[in-house]
Amino acid sequence: MKKSLATVDVGEQFEGFLFIKAVEKGIASNGKPFLTIFFRDKTGEIEAKLWDITKEDEEAFTPETIVHVLGDIRQFRGKLQLNIRNLRLTNETDGVRIEDFMEKAPVEVEELKDFLTQIIFEMRNPKIQRITRAIVKKYEEDFYTFPAATKNHHEYRSGLAHHVISMLKIAKQLVNLYPELNQDLLYAGIILHDIGKVKELSSPMTPTYTLEGKLLGHITIMVEEISQVAKELEIDGEEVLLLQHMVLSHHGKAEWGSPKPPLIREAEVLHLIDLMDAKINMMNRALKKTKPGEFTERIYPLDNRALYKPTIE
Repeated sequence: MKKSLATVDVGEQFEGFLFIKAVEKGIASNGKPFLTIFFRDKTGEIEAKLWDITKEDEEAFTPETIVHVLGDIRQFRGKLQLNIRNLRLTNETDGVRIEDFMEKAPVEVEELKDFLTQIIFEMRNPKIQRITRAIVKKYEEDFYTFPAATKNHHEYRSGLAHHVISMLKIAKQLVNLYPELNQDLLYAGIILHDIGKVKELSSPMTPTYTLEGKLLGHITIMVEEISQVAKELEIDGEEVLLLQHMVLSHHGKAEWGSPKPPLIREAEVLHLIDLMDAKINMMNRALKKTKPGEFTERIYPLDNRALYKPTIE
């Protein structure tokens, strides 16, 4: 059976087609240049080293290129790494396409759309509902194709929508448990909190940060968007201010990127749900590649911990 990046083990040889996600040039201790290449297939990613590179190598092996790779799987600082023995560009006879390497959300887009439509329909506050519906409609195509991040969590096609829908499902349970929560405000905050990433990031396939993303960030982008849409719809009142605060505070702390800490109950709940869903997604994807009775690779955003996968069912 052909190996994927999710199923390779230390000591094995890998041969197959991979997509170059990113490339970094470095200088080895012997003074010779090398490339750190980040490969991906539909199942995951792996870092690789190409030693003693030439000028031709630098020009050929660039991001968004498909290559045929032969190499050995090793472990470095708790993570799998591919040591390249042979690397070549693909050609038409290889019969591979970029789509073959694009990881996507485990839920079909139509299912995500149906759930979001129902959530917006359930909103009772007309101002919150109209603003939310207008922004989703404006960015609908990108919302259902973009990842939620460039790395760490939901970093795959439709990852942004998958992240939002997962958060909404958690929120529905919490609203039942804590009926004091303002359902409309919480749901709208979840839907809007990360939509600014469709402007912050460049593309669904190999996302990098745009100039707007680097200088403003998705939080600032969406706070301004809420204000603009409210003006276009001739909506004013506390609802607009509260939606902006939900977005401003969803990272929780200044050191985590929030201009303001959560100052209303629903904003604190949004932050906790966001954190929970991101962490569970990271853990699930790492554990999926791990055999029972073994530890995952170290997960940097989770304090660089390696998680144990129990043998019990």
